[in-house]
Amino acid sequence: MCGIVGYIGEKRAKEIIIDGLRHLEYRGYDSSGIALLEDGRIEIIRAVGKLSNLSHKLSGREFSAKVGIGHTRWATHGKPTEENAHPHKSGTIALVHNGIIENYVEIKKELTSKGYTFSSETDTEVIAHLITDNYYEDLPSAIREATKKLKGSYAVVLLSEKEPSKLFAFRKDSPLVIGLGDEENFVASDIPAVLSYTRNFIFLEDGDIAILTKEHVTIFDKKGKEAKREIHHIDWNPVMAERAGYKHFMEKEIHEQPRALTDTMRGRINFEKGEVHLEGISKIEDYLKDVNHIILSACGTSWHASLVGKLFIERFAKIPTTAEIASELRYREPVLGPNTLLISISQSGETADTIRAHRMIRDMGTKAITICNVPGSTLSRETDGIIYTHAGPEIGVASTKAFTTQLMALFLFSIYMGRINGTLKKEGSERLLQGLVRVPEYIKKVLEKEERIQEIAKKYKNYKNFLYLGRGFHYPIALEGALKLKEISYIHAEGYPGGEMKHGPIALIDKTFPVFVISTYGNVYEKTIGNIEEIHARDGIVITITSEGDDKVKVLSNETIEIPKLEDIFSIFPESVVFQLFAYHVATLLGLDVDQPRNLAKSVTVE
Repeated sequence: MCGIVGYIGEKRAKEIIIDGLRHLEYRGYDSSGIALLEDGRIEIIRAVGKLSNLSHKLSGREFSAKVGIGHTRWATHGKPTEENAHPHKSGTIALVHNGIIENYVEIKKELTSKGYTFSSETDTEVIAHLITDNYYEDLPSAIREATKKLKGSYAVVLLSEKEPSKLFAFRKDSPLVIGLGDEENFVASDIPAVLSYTRNFIFLEDGDIAILTKEHVTIFDKKGKEAKREIHHIDWNPVMAERAGYKHFMEKEIHEQPRALTDTMRGRINFEKGEVHLEGISKIEDYLKDVNHIILSACGTSWHASLVGKLFIERFAKIPTTAEIASELRYREPVLGPNTLLISISQSGETADTIRAHRMIRDMGTKAITICNVPGSTLSRETDGIIYTHAGPEIGVASTKAFTTQLMALFLFSIYMGRINGTLKKEGSERLLQGLVRVPEYIKKVLEKEERIQEIAKKYKNYKNFLYLGRGFHYPIALEGALKLKEISYIHAEGYPGGEMKHGPIALIDKTFPVFVISTYGNVYEKTIGNIEEIHARDGIVITITSEGDDKVKVLSNETIEIPKLEDIFSIFPESVVFQLFAYHVATLLGLDVDQPRNLAKSVTVE
């Protein structure tokens, strides 16, 4: 959840580290700090609040250090104070840490009995003292001994006064990437931190210890043997991670969806044969032909995508499918048959609960596929097949283009499965693919209605509760719409199946309670009209997403937002964008920090 940047080279480390941390601000944080190896001694500067507070503390101070580490912290153990901010120092070393040490209390007692003094409330400080306690000969050995006692997750970067020409990095269940430069090397918790300096990256694996000098990177695996890790070239342009003239990253990413969805489809559709080509899963195609049960596992927005994916797969491929919340799945005892397939979905590929569930199911002998946006991430490596969404970097904490590209990837996969198992004929596949390629066009039409959506947001921004209703394919979209409003505007919103409204939520409806209803044409259209009439009869406020030209719904609604008249399997894409724009404009009109909402982080790498 926090941000890490480390640098070693010929340039001044301070500027590069602060710049890198600035590119990680989207992850969410409440304090920051930097450690520089200045004239052979470690200097640490920390600050509470925004990174600008740290920059202010550093202003006017000249540092010649060419080695350093920096961190943005989101409080887990201990309040957001300067004492609890990273880096933490012990003896001759200083380090930064992402993750959670589950047995830190036990280790802290042991170290205190040995005379170590703790200056913070964090679990991180035990790592620093534990390494110092084992630091006899060389630092990698001390790290290896220390990590034997640690339970939990960690990504750690450290520097030492005894070894001033090196940086050290190690990880378990929390991401770290190494950026390779010319006479300089970098380490970070996420690619955008150093994308301005390099596009060549190494992704550390669990148990790896990396030693960085300005010329070389040496990696030892969990057995202590030198390991060669693949170098990944990342095509993301640094400009792609900037706002490009938009007020917020979230706004930019909402408007990028036509391009992102096109990229998800690019090179994967054969119209002539009515087939989908997914290179990343072709090596397990024989296994896939016999699959008779699919488990979709994800968290948050990705789980909402999996709920839609379940409906896609069952409609097109006729395979029984369950959509599981990964944080629940990992603590269950699922019953798996010999022909089960797991699909783990995560924008970052580093979502902790999704990784744990993924590993558990694979350990039970089940093949797994990952749908992911980030090449080289943990889930993309620990899988039997991969479907990249190609959404490009998503900086805003509230997911937008990652969600719709996940829907697109699941749609393509469902057609792929239907074709290889024979349940979807060529003619049916051709029809679906012809409709699918027009989805970016439909979204452009919704983006043209942004001013209308902003007007509605202005009218309802001060209401404290919202209900979002949808049926069939539209129910998960209602869930996602409610989540978007909660995440960035802090307004209570609840997504519900339309048919369940009368089983409880109808008691809430009055003239102060807006209800968003998805009422586009489809097999549940008339049933949804019934929902609207029930709300209308109780003086509730009805805001509908409806198909163009539907005067019937317009008469019953306080507000309508029209989208192109489409089959429900396609209308879910523009519906999602309507909800994203509504949430975005409500939050901006309330003057809130859209890209970095409180208490949230972009990549949830701890439980």
